[in-house]
Amino acid sequence: MAKLEKDEIQQRLKTLTGWSLDGDAIRKQFTFAGFPEAVAFVDRLAPKAQAADHHPDILINYKRVTLTYSTHSEGGLTAKDFAGAATADRLA
Repeated sequence: MAKLEKDEIQQRLKTLTGWSLDGDAIRKQFTFAGFPEAVAFVDRLAPKAQAADHHPDILINYKRVTLTYSTHSEGGLTAKDFAGAATADRLA
């Protein structure tokens, strides 16, 4: 999958809510009612990420989950990252 150009990255970011560009990655922090709900979100996301064979970096801090997507094999962002972000938004 080809690495996206800066203009395309900016256009795709406009289709997502709350995601920001961080170097060669996109990142968003989700906040839930508590730790069990945060973990439940990750549990819902894990099978989707596995099926897509594209996995975000996941950081859980009590009731906050931070997801970071980047296609390391391509050295930056690809369509897979934006698809993963959209899936995470639907599951949150």
